[in-house]
Amino acid sequence: MALPSPASPSAPARAAPSRLERLKAQPRRPGEASFFFYEAHFRNEAVKVLPGEFFVFDEDILIMTTLGSCIAACLWDRDKRIGGMNHFLLPDGGTGGDSGRYGSFAMDQLIGELVKRGATRSTMEAKVFGGGAVISGMNTINVGERNTAFVLEYLRTERINVVSKDVLDIYPRKVCFLPQSGKAMVKRLASANTEALAAQERAAAQRFAPTASAGGSIDLF
Repeated sequence: MALPSPASPSAPARAAPSRLERLKAQPRRPGEASFFFYEAHFRNEAVKVLPGEFFVFDEDILIMTTLGSCIAACLWDRDKRIGGMNHFLLPDGGTGGDSGRYGSFAMDQLIGELVKRGATRSTMEAKVFGGGAVISGMNTINVGERNTAFVLEYLRTERINVVSKDVLDIYPRKVCFLPQSGKAMVKRLASANTEALAAQERAAAQRFAPTASAGGSIDLF
């Protein structure tokens, strides 16, 4: 009678992928932010939203961006506890792959992604950031002012309450948003520290033809 062959040694169990690994592996929609990293200061996973991008999620990872005259709208559904952020450069225009750089498309896109995940306009609230006059010589174009006026009017028309805002002035801003809790944090950067934003601001100015002539709860960090 043949003896049973010895059992082969079992392979070592694979560790479950971390949340950061899972986020990086997920397929991305057009315009969805994809730069994931570990943010050491907050000790949390994070995603950076670049100009023209958005991100929607239902867990408290950090959604982060840096703004000059651009706007970031952070929308949060207080019932579903899901939120998202966009980052746009100009109020309107664009029909191709860069449409997310324009507010009219970026706002529609962000709301649409939230609704796909079960959110409703009636339970959404907004926090708005950016619109600073951070580059010398751009005051005649008023990009920041126009962006700010656009997003506030858009949200008023959509009947989405703006619970807090930090807009206009001369400062660049770093913004962090936690999409499950709805908490937002903003840091005003030194007005001289605009090198990283200069190219972005000037590119926006070139595509914008000039025409004739903050409340709520936001944490600083």
